Amino acid sequence: MAENTANLQGVRHILAVASGKGGVGKSTTAVNLALALAAEGSAVGLLDADIYGPSVAMLLGVPEGTQPRVLNGDTFVPVPAQGLHTMSMAYLADPQTPMVWRGPMAGGALTQLLTQTHWGELDVLVVDMPPGTGDIQLTLAQKARVSGAVIVTTPQDVALQDARKGIEMFRKVQIPVVGIVENMGLHVCSHCGHQEPIFDTGGGARVAAEYQTRLLGELPLDRRIREGDAGRPVVATDPQGELAGRYREIARAVLEELGGMAGDSPEIVIE
Repeated sequence: MAENTANLQGVRHILAVASGKGGVGKSTTAVNLALALAAEGSAVGLLDADIYGPSVAMLLGVPEGTQPRVLNGDTFVPVPAQGLHTMSMAYLADPQTPMVWRGPMAGGALTQLLTQTHWGELDVLVVDMPPGTGDIQLTLAQKARVSGAVIVTTPQDVALQDARKGIEMFRKVQIPVVGIVENMGLHVCSHCGHQEPIFDTGGGARVAAEYQTRLLGELPLDRRIREGDAGRPVVATDPQGELAGRYREIARAVLEELGGMAGDSPEIVIE
């Protein structure tokens, strides 16, 4: 555990949103899930842990150049965005400048964002993880009590194989996998509404069954979700719509799983 965890004392649950590979819509899912959790009545924070490629600020429409206030010279105040308490490396660095850092430096940056941000009282702190199973994932496991992880995948075999690796990684660091979100399962034609399985279907359910975890929900390949890349996440722009309803179903499933966990998460042990 990290020595300086005072700023996390008011956080009830830390929820990692992760993927075994890039390109599966993990960050879009994390943002819309966070908004859906807030719509269900939870106080929600969102930490962008993708140090090399932060995207949460863009997805939430936070103006470029926004910086967090600093308390007492060493504590960040989360940036409010669409009802969420957010923190990201994008607020601290030029968005056009790449973070050319080795793993320990990126891990140190994550530790600072996590423990030196005044999160206040939160029901859930959603952490948008970078893809893969590397230094950032291990740093989070070592520095915080993580209640659980959500794995985002598409139905493609290569994505499912990497999703399995992500599940195995969280198991090794004793973080329970809350469930799986299958993204881009069906393409929905914007003209006629016809649905077609571009990347196959059912893969998320198969992996969930294989690891005795839960399929939290399935999301289509839909243009309205993609349009959220311009700072208009669908849960915020069309809260009564069918897509927002899917995210809220996932949020309710996540809250149900988190509510079923007795007490605090176990101490993390790295073997």
